[in-house]
Amino acid sequence: MGFFDTFTDILEAALPWGEARAEAAEPEEKDDEKESGEEGKEDEESKDEPEEAEEEEEEDEPETEDPKEKFEEECKESKQCSPAKHHFDECVERVTGADEGKPVDKKHPNEDCVEEFFHLAHCANQCAAPKLWAALK
Repeated sequence: MGFFDTFTDILEAALPWGEARAEAAEPEEKDDEKESGEEGKEDEESKDEPEEAEEEEEEDEPETEDPKEKFEEECKESKQCSPAKHHFDECVERVTGADEGKPVDKKHPNEDCVEEFFHLAHCANQCAAPKLWAALK
């Protein structure tokens, strides 16, 4: 391979209108394809039947409720989390009141209640964790 061939190869690789080359697939015998195609269809039909039965069985089972959500809701209303809930409720009232046309707090014009929400969620998680572990055992 000489300098000219190397230069030509580099140029062909870099140019977008280069020549596309692909290898042709080897032709297979058609008789084998027909036989395997028919067998494949039968196999597919037999495979579909058990899957449909499994799907029907899954639909019949009632969905179980997550006990964590129930425990957290109880804890949010408990005495333990009442301070966090109180702060969250006050914040929500203050922020929604500003949306309804009440005077906006000049110290915090773009206030949201994310911090209060996380405090309440943390308290509810801490309260619900022991109950949840006891229920799962």
